[in-house]
Amino acid sequence: MRSLNEALIPSMVRWRAFVVMAASIVSACTTSGATRPAPIAVHDASGFTITEKVRVGGEVRGDFERAVHLLDQKQNESAIALLVKVTEAAPQLTAAHIDLGIAYGRVSDLERAENSLKRALELSPRHPVAHNELGILYRRMGRFEEARRSYEKALALYPDFHFARRNLAILCDLYLADVSCALEHYGVYIQAVPDDEAAAIWIADLRTRAGR
Repeated sequence: MRSLNEALIPSMVRWRAFVVMAASIVSACTTSGATRPAPIAVHDASGFTITEKVRVGGEVRGDFERAVHLLDQKQNESAIALLVKVTEAAPQLTAAHIDLGIAYGRVSDLERAENSLKRALELSPRHPVAHNELGILYRRMGRFEEARRSYEKALALYPDFHFARRNLAILCDLYLADVSCALEHYGVYIQAVPDDEAAAIWIADLRTRAGR
């Protein structure tokens, strides 16, 4: 059976590859009691992109971008300190709460990671990346059914969010022993990402083990 390291994609790769901040971060200001707009999903040559539009000052934006760079460099403690500052200055910035949750997860502070991701979902209940990252966290915590629900919520909102589908297939395969679920989601995933050779091998292995 394949190892866990082979099965999982690093969190920040998914986040940076598929979710970006709006170019200016200046529009769609939210006010107390106002309905927060849903994330904007864009399908283009680069894949599945989500933009978030909120009003923040230039200093906050600079701090956020520096925090992202620190995360990319795996300087997690420094990134956490900066992201805490960003979330205090701009508590409405969903992306900062998600990245903070990812950073806390990297240093195994799972309680704070969960709190940050839940805060992101309070701000933006339809944010698929927050649901997906919460699923990853619950898997790490051994809360497999909650992980499944989180992945399913991400896919209910955005069926083309293929990393969430891959994660759900892996969860069903390795942790829930749900062959039908695993094959279903692997199958959808491989149709969308046919060049994922590892996933193709996993599907063949699962079919062999299931006698199909």
